[in-house]
Amino acid sequence: MQTLTSSQYFIDLESKHGAHNYHPLPVVLARGEGVFVWDVEGKQYFDFLSAYSAVNQGHCHPKIVAALKNQAETLTLTSRAFYNDVLGEYEKYVTDYFGYDKVLPMNTGVEGGETAVKLCRKWAYTKKGIEENKAKIIFVHGNFWGRTLAAISTSDDPDSYGGFGPYMPGFERIPYNDLEALEKALEDPNVAGFMVEPIQGEAGVVVPDEGYLSGAYKRCKEKNVLFIADEVQTGIARTGKLICCEHENIKPDILILGKALSGGVFPVSAVLADDDIMLCIKPGEHGSTFGGNPLACKVAMAALEVVKEENLSENAQQLGELLRAELRRIDSPLIEKVRGKGLLNAIIINHEDKDAAWRLCLQLKENGLLAKPTHGDKIRFAPPLVITEEQLITCVGIIDKTVKNFK
Repeated sequence: MQTLTSSQYFIDLESKHGAHNYHPLPVVLARGEGVFVWDVEGKQYFDFLSAYSAVNQGHCHPKIVAALKNQAETLTLTSRAFYNDVLGEYEKYVTDYFGYDKVLPMNTGVEGGETAVKLCRKWAYTKKGIEENKAKIIFVHGNFWGRTLAAISTSDDPDSYGGFGPYMPGFERIPYNDLEALEKALEDPNVAGFMVEPIQGEAGVVVPDEGYLSGAYKRCKEKNVLFIADEVQTGIARTGKLICCEHENIKPDILILGKALSGGVFPVSAVLADDDIMLCIKPGEHGSTFGGNPLACKVAMAALEVVKEENLSENAQQLGELLRAELRRIDSPLIEKVRGKGLLNAIIINHEDKDAAWRLCLQLKENGLLAKPTHGDKIRFAPPLVITEEQLITCVGIIDKTVKNFK
């Protein structure tokens, strides 16, 4: 008979009663603190995924959790049918923090993406003068911003879109990291926006050439097209800057944030833009029952304070360079390539077995480090940004040992 602390018990429970829409690594986590998580048997692991960059500030950061507790005992939700005494404070804080006139608060990253798409289309009809229902938004191959019908309508990954049609019109795809393709696409006068991840996370941490983002931004400006940055995964210090676009000194027309905006403590996302764009949306045209709730606002302000107080951008920049350098020193034909920026990194696995990356992650788990493959042969390495140099070197040792003993 299995005990209630048996990992298999919880795995079987999910398999029996939950939808089978995920394929997790077989580890059942019960506690987290900083860069560490513990499973139900009490084994400790380094977290090298950070909930897809949602816990940049580390698991259960005391300042963020305190903000959650304090507000949870006061007022959690009013809906937007009424004002509350926290939302305005948060809106001022977050717009000052990122340098925009206005914010539209939502909950999840994909809601942020949907909001940006609606906002871009509305701007196209009210400001650019595109004929109703003719606006187009350009995306790139390999993009990933969620699994809603709009998101999968922009995808070229059969796992995302297969079997879920018909798809939403008004989206076009071009190659990523290809300014000529963008320039050609922008010749269409009905193009309203270009939505892009500064680094493609789910695709396997695909880093574009230097100058791609600034070049894309310049071309969008020339054609009166909105540059929309999906920084749900790359934002909030992950790549060594507050937002990844800062590496090329550009300010997106629309900025989408999520994940680490709450430090992984509560679902919070946000879309930021200046008045000329944001005020195109009028009352009743977009919203969310939970968007901008007092609990989320307090949590997000605390999470953003932690980023500044603990210099997480600087830590990500410095330790990211160290991590890539150390990974490249691992002498193994198994590692074909190391790439990344800040503490958003990936290794490409060179092996004839298509399940090699998965099996390597299973062996990393046995050795005390949690990571997850993406798109078959790629493994993301993205620890919480509070990791220390000593901890990072320990983790590289685990990776080195596991790669060299891979079976």
